[in-house]
Amino acid sequence: MRTILRHLLFVVMALTVVLPGSVRGSEINTGLRGTVAIKGYDPVAYFTERRAVRGELTISYNWLGAVWRFSNENHKRLFSDNPVKFAPQYGGHCADGVALGVIVTDIDPEAWRIIDGKLYLNADEAAATDLEETEGQLERSKANWPRLRATLLKKSE
Repeated sequence: MRTILRHLLFVVMALTVVLPGSVRGSEINTGLRGTVAIKGYDPVAYFTERRAVRGELTISYNWLGAVWRFSNENHKRLFSDNPVKFAPQYGGHCADGVALGVIVTDIDPEAWRIIDGKLYLNADEAAATDLEETEGQLERSKANWPRLRATLLKKSE
């Protein structure tokens, strides 16, 4: 029953936040009509500090049409040298939502997991736990991403 309610919640969330939360023609989650990736959090800090850290307004880097913020210059350098290593999977959209076949832009930067060296952000802690603990969920997200990514990229056409 809990799983059914969770899936219904994601469908409702998707109806309200599907697609408008990316830079035009980009897969990067910038929230509703924004240009800043992942709500301004430092993607490198998840790996180096093992926690969510808000980036500074004055320390930023443009990548894939979005502004990425960092808590220090070293994190900015690490990211600019290898953004694919540090950027969240699925452009920073809710990974559990991707597993359910929907784009959810309203993520909680505190609801994250690093699995097999890759960062996954989620809408809330329950979604992060679901992604990590539900058998096959991560595989479903990987399988669904190419179709959902193509939908995001089509926005600019």
